[in-house]
Amino acid sequence: MATRPGADHDLRVKLLLIGDSGVGKSCLLLRFSDDSFSTSFITTIGVDFKIRTVELDGKRVKLQVWDTAGQERFRTITNAYYRGANGIILVYDVTDESSFVNIRNWIKNIEQHAEENVNKILLGNKADMDESKRAVSTARGQALAKDFGLKFFETSAKTSQNVENSFFTIARDIKQRLEASGPKPEQVGNIHISRPDPARTVSTTFGQQKSVCCGT
Repeated sequence: MATRPGADHDLRVKLLLIGDSGVGKSCLLLRFSDDSFSTSFITTIGVDFKIRTVELDGKRVKLQVWDTAGQERFRTITNAYYRGANGIILVYDVTDESSFVNIRNWIKNIEQHAEENVNKILLGNKADMDESKRAVSTARGQALAKDFGLKFFETSAKTSQNVENSFFTIARDIKQRLEASGPKPEQVGNIHISRPDPARTVSTTFGQQKSVCCGT
């Protein structure tokens, strides 16, 4: 859940990245937190999280983004990962039909374990791939998002297409919801971006393995 203000932030929120193995969750996290990309990403077995602080309408919001690396199959994601999450980012690979189909299973898992009012967003990753390799059209992604009332973006961790836009969109939605539930709701204005602070990047590691989950 959102935490009390700290010395370096006004609000801290927890975001959770979920989706099948190989859809590029770790690469999206790396692009957002460090603005970098690697085709041979070192994936954490267990749970990894990084922190980036952004400014929303004059308030510093610390985003703690959790990557469920090593826990990809939805049946193994338990309450512990969802507990306190303010927002959940569902990710599929536009070149992998099964990862798209499994989004419905991930949503069922969210309904079972996450808080009822948690914000959600749907991302179709690897949008930079050649059209000949695409298995899921943009229209199908939009239709699935509409079915569940989700905002939708096609992203590329490689080119950074829509990565910041999608993270900032869910951050804005969370801030609006939290303010609306408080005693003095405020209107949220434009998002002002601050670059990540390496000193505030955190990783919890239970072991590491080489992975090429992010593709090209």
